[in-house]
Amino acid sequence: MNIHPTALVSAHAKLGHDVVIGPFCLVEDGTEIGEGCKLEARVSIRAGTTLGPRNWVCEGTVLGGLPQHTRVPEHPGTVVIGSGNTIRENVTVHRALHENTVTRIGDNNLLMVGAHVAHDCQVGNNIIFANNCLLAGHVTIDDRAYISGAVAIHQFCRVGRFAMVGGQARIVQDVPPFVTIDGQSGNVVGLNMVGLRRNGFDTDAINQLKAAYRIIYRQGHSWSEVLAHLQQFADGPVVALYHFLCGGTRGFVQERRLPPNATLKLRKPADEAADAPSRKAMFG
Repeated sequence: MNIHPTALVSAHAKLGHDVVIGPFCLVEDGTEIGEGCKLEARVSIRAGTTLGPRNWVCEGTVLGGLPQHTRVPEHPGTVVIGSGNTIRENVTVHRALHENTVTRIGDNNLLMVGAHVAHDCQVGNNIIFANNCLLAGHVTIDDRAYISGAVAIHQFCRVGRFAMVGGQARIVQDVPPFVTIDGQSGNVVGLNMVGLRRNGFDTDAINQLKAAYRIIYRQGHSWSEVLAHLQQFADGPVVALYHFLCGGTRGFVQERRLPPNATLKLRKPADEAADAPSRKAMFG
């Protein structure tokens, strides 16, 4: 164990083997830090926080702060963080709001600079959170999702596994598994093909997901018809997609497509020909 002399560590904190605590850190009562964890300078581990083994926590991070709520109870919940996570500078993770409830982060996640995980969030494993992304209360992020920079996710929303959310997106409904969200519109723009291939999905699995995508977004089915069609897939990744779509309370992100009644005017070839002299004068 290696504790810098400027660190303030409670005598009631539980510290595992080979823990390193850097300068000016704060470790409060009622905390537990697993073996092999390393806290860089100015890290605060607040009461009610449990860190599993081999987590690397960088400068300025605060784990276990009180929930941001107008009525914080006298005995809030806790924060439980798994193993092998990299938590970069100035990340904040808040305790659950009510006693006997948990804000939970799993294993092998990367939380980049300035990410925020609010009270009662449930974060899975092998997830990447880019800089300054914001999770409101009660958000659920499933395994191997990718949350790009400056994404804001509304409370009680869910992001399915292997989903990719583009930078600066504003998420106010559930993001289905396996899809890509466009950052500008916040809408679905197809499957997360790069993520699927990188994670070993074979051609059959991808083709199955393509078929499911068409059922959900392209064939004009009612919601009950969508679920009935998806239920016909007996195995493969669509089973997980079906179960995800059966849950949730906020609805699901729609596809970014031109509305059927849009009045976008397309130029005719004759118009292009008539415009040619002026275009030549403009662009030389």
